[in-house]
Amino acid sequence: MRLAALALTIGLWAAPACADPNVPVPDGYRLENYRAPVPDTVPGAAVLHIPAMQKRVERGDAVLIDVLPAPRRPPAMRPGTPWLPARHPSLPGSLWWPEVGRGVLPKSAEDWLRLRLYAVTRNDPSRLVVFFCLADCWMSWNAARRAGEMGFHAAWFPEGVDGWQAAGLPTQDASPEELE
Repeated sequence: MRLAALALTIGLWAAPACADPNVPVPDGYRLENYRAPVPDTVPGAAVLHIPAMQKRVERGDAVLIDVLPAPRRPPAMRPGTPWLPARHPSLPGSLWWPEVGRGVLPKSAEDWLRLRLYAVTRNDPSRLVVFFCLADCWMSWNAARRAGEMGFHAAWFPEGVDGWQAAGLPTQDASPEELE
C-alpha cells in the first residue's frame, strides 16, 4: 500500500482515460455504447478519484458496488458441459451487482436495487454508496445517478477496477449477486 500511495503522490502510475470534461452530461441515462468516454460529473452523485477511493477502502466507511456485467454462459456450449467464467477482480470489500448499471431497468430490477441499497446501508440513505465498473464505463455512471435520484448518498469512481489496478492497488475476487 505504501508503494502505491507513493506512486499516487508523485504521479508514477498511468490510469486509464476517464471522466472527460468535454463529454456532455446527458439529460437521462446512457442507453447504449456503455464503453465510451464519460463526463467528469454525474447528477446527484459525488465523484471520487483514486486517492479518495483509497481512503474509503482503507477506512471501510462506504459501501462499494461494482456494476460490471457478469459473463454469460456461451449459448453454443453443449448442455451439461462445465463452464467456469474467468475470475473477477474487484476492489476489496466490494459487492458485485452486475445488471444495475443498464440505462433502462425493468421495474423489478429497480425495486431490487432500492431494497438492496436500503439493506446494505442499514436503512441509512445518508451512508455513502460508491459505484464503479471500468474506466469509460457508463454503467457505473448510470448506477450512481440512479442511486442519487433514489435519495441515497451516492458517489461514482470513474477510474474503475482497471484504474485501481494500474495504480498498483490490491484487488480481491468478487462473486456476482443475482437480481431476484
